[in-house]
Amino acid sequence: MQRFGLPGIIVMAIFLSGCQTNHSPIQPVSYVDIDRFMGDWYVIANIPTYIEKGAHNAIESYELKPDGSIQTTFTFHEDSYDGELKTYHPTGFITDKKTNAIWGMQFIWPIKADYRIMYLTEDYSQTIIARNKRDYVWIMARTPTIPESDYQHMLSLIKQVGYDISEIQRVPQDWSGQPPKAR
Repeated sequence: MQRFGLPGIIVMAIFLSGCQTNHSPIQPVSYVDIDRFMGDWYVIANIPTYIEKGAHNAIESYELKPDGSIQTTFTFHEDSYDGELKTYHPTGFITDKKTNAIWGMQFIWPIKADYRIMYLTEDYSQTIIARNKRDYVWIMARTPTIPESDYQHMLSLIKQVGYDISEIQRVPQDWSGQPPKAR
């Protein structure tokens, strides 16, 4: 398990504190079948946090625990496809039990970061995770690549809720020579 040193704690404190926003809250999807949402999600693009800068082959994996929390495993290679493998294990807590679409994501106890499933395809193959502060966002899919038209559609949705889409970066995904992680 990757442990946070002082720099990691400082970065996460900044990540969690953010600044005030003049935007209304981002509306999540109306309902998430949490069992269907579990599993592996390839990070297609994001506004990266400090720890994600330079990430290659990034995957976020979710597992529902018996207590209702969500064990999260975030893995990526640092700065290149063969760079050092980094692994983080935050815990998700569903805070809106009616929709299952708003979570608190906890990297450091007791702080839970805002995590909103603002877009989810009917077949659970693509999603957008957003934050009310509009500081970070993640476009994720069940496959390492998505059609360009889908990517552009998701960018337009992100822009509509008040993000500066010029900050969004594609996450390099190249699984040649190794099989993509199976769902």
